[in-house]
Amino acid sequence: MPATDTTPLLTVEDVWAGYVKDLDILQGVNFRIYPGELVAVIGPNGAGKSTLAKTIFGLLTPRQGEIIFQGENIAGLKSDRIVKHGLCYVPQIANVFPSLTVEENLEMGAYARNEPLKPLKEQIFAKFPAIAHRRHQRAGTLSGGERQLLAMGKALMLSPSLLLLDEPSAALSPIMVHNVFDQIKEINQSGTAIVLVEQNARKALEMADRGYVLEAGRDRFEGTGVDLLNNPKVAELYLGATKHE
Repeated sequence: MPATDTTPLLTVEDVWAGYVKDLDILQGVNFRIYPGELVAVIGPNGAGKSTLAKTIFGLLTPRQGEIIFQGENIAGLKSDRIVKHGLCYVPQIANVFPSLTVEENLEMGAYARNEPLKPLKEQIFAKFPAIAHRRHQRAGTLSGGERQLLAMGKALMLSPSLLLLDEPSAALSPIMVHNVFDQIKEINQSGTAIVLVEQNARKALEMADRGYVLEAGRDRFEGTGVDLLNNPKVAELYLGATKHE
């Protein structure tokens, strides 16, 4: 587990945000992640998990609170500016350009870089061999798992220090879920901090350094992945366990 005796890479302080004026989904959320950490965000449907990711990435403007990334308050900044700070986001759906090839998708991911792209693309293909041999294939013809790998690879073309992943295992086969989670662990082990928003709560906590449980737009529980897995209340409410298990 990365050391946590340093300045947080990202701090979310008392953030309120939503999609409709005066109707906040996030109601005072607090969150932090340190360099190199993998932090899971779990909770029931409607708890605000994806809303938190979108707010951090500038797709929603918080009505209140601060989002501090690498020492700068990015709350209210547009996504294109946030990307240039080293923070990338992979949404659950519509995360690739289906009419473009795999290789063209990677090139689109590096739009903010002014350097030769061939070495960067080869690094991504080496990291994701499942899509390497499909580089000339249109992304729309890939399987759901392959599209998810491509979406992560596209984000990594900018070499972010923090990667936000929103429900990366959604609607995937069990085999592809396993493959995607393995790739997430490898990305994290290479030094990229990851915020993992996941419905597969048990699996997410098993691989996370720390985790947060959101409920009704608030951070209800926080702790290491192991501590949250072993917390009887968390297990009963969010992990499908009962008091007697």
